[in-house]
Amino acid sequence: MVMNMLMISIREMDKKELHTHAHRLLRECLRPLGVDYGEDTPVTKGKMGKPSLADRPDIHYNLSHANGIAACIVSEQECGIDCENVREYRPNVMKRAFSANERQVVENAPTEERDLLFFRLWTLKEAYVKALGIGISYPMDKAEFSFRGGEIVTDIKGCRFRQYITGNGKYVVSVCELMKQAQ
Repeated sequence: MVMNMLMISIREMDKKELHTHAHRLLRECLRPLGVDYGEDTPVTKGKMGKPSLADRPDIHYNLSHANGIAACIVSEQECGIDCENVREYRPNVMKRAFSANERQVVENAPTEERDLLFFRLWTLKEAYVKALGIGISYPMDKAEFSFRGGEIVTDIKGCRFRQYITGNGKYVVSVCELMKQAQ
């Protein structure tokens, strides 16, 4: 059975509620796969803390939430998802986590496009390291992305990236799936 499900929910709620809401999205995604996900569902953690279903190693998932948005992906492959509300970008984060090319692209973009461009790149990096299961211990400036029209451009092999801009440009959701041969 081929499975791949993505859910994105835009709702204003406090941070604690967003976490619970993201787990509700996961429950909805797992239901068609015969998994009754809840607080008692056995979950194991990878060496860097990435959770997985103890009884269903064939199902991979990842969650993300930020101010006003929650997102969930369920896949046959290791996967990562990151969502962010677009706000003023942080140059100090960019200095630490972006390659020289990425910094130049953001800094040279028209002022009104910089924040969105920053978060488009940031969420791709986050989704990638979450798919790898290593978190931000990865040297994020080494995961380089750019855009050609609507296409995501990267030298990273063995991954499929997707990105969704929603809420009239207010939110960005990026997804990374590791293809079978990459594992």
